[in-house]
Amino acid sequence: MKNTRVTTNTRELDPSASPLAFYGSELRRLREAAGLNQRQLGDIIFCTGSLIGQIETTHKVPTRQFSEAVDAALNTGGTFTRLLPLVLKSQLPSWFQPYADMEAMATHISTFQTQLVDGLLQTEDYARAVLGAVAKDNLEELVAARMNRKQVLKRKTPPLLWVVLDEAVLLRPIGGREVMRNQLAHLLSFKDTKWVQIQILPLSAGEHSGLMGSFVVLRSDDNPDIAYSENYETAHATADPQAVRDRSLRYHHLQAAALSVKDSAELIARVMEERYGEQAVSDGGAVA
Repeated sequence: MKNTRVTTNTRELDPSASPLAFYGSELRRLREAAGLNQRQLGDIIFCTGSLIGQIETTHKVPTRQFSEAVDAALNTGGTFTRLLPLVLKSQLPSWFQPYADMEAMATHISTFQTQLVDGLLQTEDYARAVLGAVAKDNLEELVAARMNRKQVLKRKTPPLLWVVLDEAVLLRPIGGREVMRNQLAHLLSFKDTKWVQIQILPLSAGEHSGLMGSFVVLRSDDNPDIAYSENYETAHATADPQAVRDRSLRYHHLQAAALSVKDSAELIARVMEERYGEQAVSDGGAVA
């Protein structure tokens, strides 16, 4: 009888190379300490041995579900679940990572968006459509990283997130009708959440204080307030008091010009049904 040998990916890793490399090396070390090969661990957590190998060798980024399953299977005490945020943050563009750190520490987030739903409120499919417009090779990793940012809203005491969206954001069919319908439904799911307030700046407002583009103002208990904006692959964050004061004033004007939270929810619901509902005509208009 021939002996069968399980082929495994044994690429050598430098654990200090990146959070993902450290995650992969720890996964290999603890798996081997448990006396399991990749296929056996995969069988335990209902995935393929190939996936285990890809994560161990940094060819694949782990998910939260995977991390929790591995923690349970290897009895790690939550090691991989705790490592995951570092791994996902490392997938963000390098110029964006400092902002992600500041966002995670914020107690108040005030954001004005002219083109897209704010990242903290994007659904996975909407984020995939947005990121997929430019990213091809590492799309799923970028989507996972963006979804991980939303953990800040699940903290025991989440930040107060106040969002002003230009009405054009509702009308731009990112990802198609179904994706937009689900995205707008997601926005409506926050209407009774005291930590998240959403206002729509109507097109009828005409000229307004945000015509220069999207921006964010972050406040935290232990750090200076930050004003943040970005374009293409660059970002600008400043703690200069005058700059923060200017952005804050602009934001207050935008809030005053926007619809109330209640009226904004009604507009979102109306656009969702008339533009993206089952009765909407194929060009995105409403049925008369």
